[in-house]
Amino acid sequence: MNLLKIAVALFLVVVLTTCGKKESIPPAPEASVLVAPLKDEVCTAGKIISDTESTIEFKWSAAANAESYELTIKNLLTNSVSNQQTSTTSLEVTLKRNTPYSWFITSKSSKSLTTASSPVWKFYNSGLGVISYPPYPAEIISPTLGQKLSATNGKITLQWRGLDTDNDIANYDVYFGTTNTPAILQSKLTESSLSNVSVNSATTYYWKVITRDTKGNTSDSGLYQFSIN
Repeated sequence: MNLLKIAVALFLVVVLTTCGKKESIPPAPEASVLVAPLKDEVCTAGKIISDTESTIEFKWSAAANAESYELTIKNLLTNSVSNQQTSTTSLEVTLKRNTPYSWFITSKSSKSLTTASSPVWKFYNSGLGVISYPPYPAEIISPTLGQKLSATNGKITLQWRGLDTDNDIANYDVYFGTTNTPAILQSKLTESSLSNVSVNSATTYYWKVITRDTKGNTSDSGLYQFSIN
């Protein structure tokens, strides 16, 4: 009987000890700090391969708790995206010249399901003899892709942000409608917003912005969709 009591007591001690232990959660990786190419830079430091291509070295800081990184590069003219994996903090990539790009780094760890993304930087990979650069595609601020809005008196405001390496943006054309091929709503706007745009409830809308510089170069923001409650 005493042996039985001892066994039960030992069992309870083991159970209580086990239940009292807390499993440690591995720390999630932190975001990297981007280094190069610089934000909004007209990139001229690449290794020239041909008249149409050059190799650009991307650099970023080591992130705490990260084991690997994913470099995401987007061609801002075609909207094509490439992703490359590495365990280092730099990577050389061959890109088209005379082309604007955006890029960011995602920090990863095999010990955590959580990832961390850096800010998105843009740069222009310049080419031979270029004296004028097209503007970057407008950055859509509101409404964003997939956003659901409540209109005030059946009106909303469209907002975006323009950026140009030459700092010579002339105006914007805004396209807006209920199909994925919206008609032009307002042309040659000099402001980066358009207010009092009429909308109906329970309706999906599409819109985009064409940016134009003083030399006639243009860029397309890409199509954005949103809905009104």
